[in-house]
Amino acid sequence: MLKTFFRIGATCAAVASMCLSTLPASADGIENVYEQSVVPGANETIKNVMDAERKKQELQRRQATAGAPGTVAQVPPVSQQPVGANIGFPTGFGYSANITTAYPYGNIGNYGKQGWLMGGVDASLSYAFRPTTRIVASMFQLQHWPYGFNSGLAPIYVQGFKNPVGCADLSGGNACGPGAGQNLNVRTKDTFGIFMVEQLFLIKGMPGGHVLPIVISPTYVTRGGIIGESVNNNDVVPFAYHPPDGPFFTDVPTRTAQFKSLAVTLPFLKTPKMFGTFTVAPEWLVHTAGVNTTNHMQIPQILYLEYTPFADTKFFFEPQSARDYLPTDPYPEHLIAYFLGVSQRFARYGFVQLVLNSGNPTNLGPDNVTAIKCLTVSPQLCGPVVGGLKATQLQLQIGIGSPNYFPL
Repeated sequence: MLKTFFRIGATCAAVASMCLSTLPASADGIENVYEQSVVPGANETIKNVMDAERKKQELQRRQATAGAPGTVAQVPPVSQQPVGANIGFPTGFGYSANITTAYPYGNIGNYGKQGWLMGGVDASLSYAFRPTTRIVASMFQLQHWPYGFNSGLAPIYVQGFKNPVGCADLSGGNACGPGAGQNLNVRTKDTFGIFMVEQLFLIKGMPGGHVLPIVISPTYVTRGGIIGESVNNNDVVPFAYHPPDGPFFTDVPTRTAQFKSLAVTLPFLKTPKMFGTFTVAPEWLVHTAGVNTTNHMQIPQILYLEYTPFADTKFFFEPQSARDYLPTDPYPEHLIAYFLGVSQRFARYGFVQLVLNSGNPTNLGPDNVTAIKCLTVSPQLCGPVVGGLKATQLQLQIGIGSPNYFPL
């Protein structure tokens, strides 16, 4: 009875959140690559191996006490497969798909007050050749906006002039003089494509006769985006760096980049209801663009904790230190982010998941807009100098398959 009431309560909370809450959008998004694609598959496989090992050890203990006084004899099985022989990735195809929506939570100007942010979809397809090897192709979309965009004044520079020639009232008011307000469409949507190979390794000889499952995932990530202010419905908008003398770009895709990484996931906690893993994922930018100046190896780190009160209900907490490196960044952003969520499975094919996450880039500037730089006095050749996207997201996901992967 308690389990039924808990399921109903989780469902009602998710639906109420969709209907009553404003759904803000996320920060730069690279942290979602690990939360939605890299870590879940590794976690599920490690959990399968550890569950199978626990069942094997329980069976061995029962067999060892079968002949002891006061116990009931049990017939041992004819044969027993070693852990990992048929346990790991579910062989064959797996899939997942859901839709997402978001509404701005904060002041982003008249555009944000007039409607929802751009919607998104997530999808994943995997194939496991054997329990230890799987390939995965997935994509997801995220909405972005600079939190508190219309919360102050920004100086305006014109190329060739050292000092500001004026200011822009980002609140749309006239603090800089009549008609000086800036009403930019700051809504953004990014699309991520992830391609990876997941390989399970079992390290034997651990204390107590245990095995240590580790998943290594070579990963390739490509991303692009749509910026509301772009006239071509893509991610090409003017942007400047270090005004007034820094470069000004008019033809560089500002949210397009490719990464390659080698993620390693290993467990540190496993009980019947608790589970925890740690992932380290050295990554490199495939090529530099825009104002990128270096391309050293970055080391994202992800901690994952899970509590499962019932078989089809899951709570999870995932803090991480991610890295992002877009053409507008001279150096990689260090994104300190966290994810907090609850997931509920329905029957065999459906799920609903509610996730709260927040990220804070280290290159955040005042009001997120440090200045506005123009090539000329024409507004069409002006671009905001943005320090970073800092926002909080409450995301509702409704889909088929599972939040991770579900075997066909």
